[in-house]
Amino acid sequence: MINYDLTKIKALFFDVDGVLSSDTVPLHPNGEPMRMINIKDGYAIQFAVKCGLHVAIITGGRTEAVRLRFEGLGVKDVCMGASIKTKEYYDLIQKYNLKSEEVLYMGDDIPDYEVLQLVGLPCCPADAAPDIKAICKYISHHRGGQGCGRDVIEQVLRAQGKWMSHDEAFGW
Repeated sequence: MINYDLTKIKALFFDVDGVLSSDTVPLHPNGEPMRMINIKDGYAIQFAVKCGLHVAIITGGRTEAVRLRFEGLGVKDVCMGASIKTKEYYDLIQKYNLKSEEVLYMGDDIPDYEVLQLVGLPCCPADAAPDIKAICKYISHHRGGQGCGRDVIEQVLRAQGKWMSHDEAFGW
């Protein structure tokens, strides 16, 4: 269980590679990286959006399939090609008038380090890099791409009394 006042959380920001997809990325014959995305993470993301949380993707990747997937789940802020993720983080908290303690960020590797130090609730998957685990308040028991996103989203929504709380929970 996450040891944090989850009722404060208004925003969920996620990295993609190593968090919402596994840390192994097969390459298409044309050189495009391909990703496997966990369907339970997808369900939880679209439900969090319906429940009024600000969900954002902050990724260094540039694959259009990633943008299409998350926009299809209702995510309005899909920040691609983020080489220094703090820029996108600051843009998002300003856009939604958020305080750091209202933000959960889940990352798994060194490009996520600075953002994880800024948010109120830094989280990571079970297979995150050791330097990332050392600064996170919560380490999911799920590996990247294996449901770690669902894990944190479900805990937040349960704490806020929103998990399975209305008819929209039972559909896509």
